Amino acid sequence: MLAVSSERELWLRILEKVEPEVKKAHFLTWFQNTGVISFDEGIMTVGAPNLYAKDWLENKFNEQLIAAIRFIEPRFQNLVVEVRPGFDSNNDNRSIDVTKFFGNEKKMRKLPGKQEVRLAEGVASKCLNPKYTLHNYVIGQNSRLAHAACYSVAHNPGKAYNPLFVYGGVGLGKTHLLQATGNEILRNDPDKIVVYMTSERFTNEIVEAIGKRNSKAFKDRYRKVDCLIIDDIQFLADKEMTQQEFFHTFNELYDNNKQIIISSDRPPRDLRGLEDRLVSRFGMGMIVDVQHPDYETRLAILHAKCREQQSMIHPEVLEFIAKNVPDSVRELEGLLLQAIAEAELEHTTPTVRHVASILKKLRKAIPFEMNAEQDLSRARTSQDVVQIVAEYYKVAAAEIFGEARKSEIMKPRQVAMYLIRTGLNFPYEKIGADFGGKNHTTVMHSCEKVEKALKKDQALIKDINSIKKDMGI
Repeated sequence: MLAVSSERELWLRILEKVEPEVKKAHFLTWFQNTGVISFDEGIMTVGAPNLYAKDWLENKFNEQLIAAIRFIEPRFQNLVVEVRPGFDSNNDNRSIDVTKFFGNEKKMRKLPGKQEVRLAEGVASKCLNPKYTLHNYVIGQNSRLAHAACYSVAHNPGKAYNPLFVYGGVGLGKTHLLQATGNEILRNDPDKIVVYMTSERFTNEIVEAIGKRNSKAFKDRYRKVDCLIIDDIQFLADKEMTQQEFFHTFNELYDNNKQIIISSDRPPRDLRGLEDRLVSRFGMGMIVDVQHPDYETRLAILHAKCREQQSMIHPEVLEFIAKNVPDSVRELEGLLLQAIAEAELEHTTPTVRHVASILKKLRKAIPFEMNAEQDLSRARTSQDVVQIVAEYYKVAAAEIFGEARKSEIMKPRQVAMYLIRTGLNFPYEKIGADFGGKNHTTVMHSCEKVEKALKKDQALIKDINSIKKDMGI
């Protein structure tokens, strides 16, 4: 079995082979925070930060991955992908931050990416992600106070609210706020020394310093920073040495008017396994919470994400996602990104049925809301196909079956006939009968017209592919 460092090196080499084969946007989205967990007896187990990434590695990039692994490692026999939530926050050093190691320069391991923070000598820091800003954070009733506090801190660090303690459940946007505050501080004063790290990393550095008998150097360098941001402070529970060192670092920074920002999954009073003297200091400044976003906020987040991705998604699809993913902004954005990415790869347009099928697969037994007519089963009759086409083009099914010759009805009617013919393999006579006794030559003409248009009409290709997906074919 490989050592951890070798696992990381192995995954880097594999990613170097995969990266040229995958669109940059897809690579940065689906390979972010992935890594090799183990490689034993020919079986490679790869960790992914969430179900969405696991699904894409297994189903969309399986071929590229296996080819790259076989090129690098001849002993390879089988690939297994597992969800490792800790990878999402880089708590496990086997996971790879592809934004640091990959880009236009492609200087792997020679240039670990642009450093987004200025560091005191010897200080290690997880880079601030430049995409996180206070301006692109969608403010709702759930986060208005937290955003306002972060804005005040960013424009008056060490004086406005110190320390700033932000708490809330998983996936609600705490990390966005913390990193955005750090980015705003640097935007206002690039000479500031800002350090962002998880409590896990802070602990690892203390352990390393103790092992090397170099505790004094550790203490000295962390007390030179202008802003210390610690994510997920709850993981310091029951780690006495780490808590002791953080306590002294906290006091030194606070006494010198240096900004301290902390996040947790619960308020200070509910933290267990932390010293009382430490918890009491968390309450010396400002304590704000990030709650679950309401429906309107979730919808606003989805619209903002669409603008960021430069994707046009039908409002009905966004409303469906907002209604069915109430508890996590991270899951909300992940579902939208998966729908967009699949649509790009398959030349389709995301539909409610398509998004519902993704949600059903990822949540398995967890229920979600759908309208009664939005059945996910495979289309089997002309009525099934016409209903799906009618929903897609926002017209009445009765009009498609009817005699109206308006252009907004003729196109859906022709598409429906074409899909019944090609998707269900019904004969022209049967289709004509289902459409009120139309002559089989009329049906044939409609199908030929659609076939001819598909040779040059990219929009129609997307329409047909989307409807086929909704039909289950």
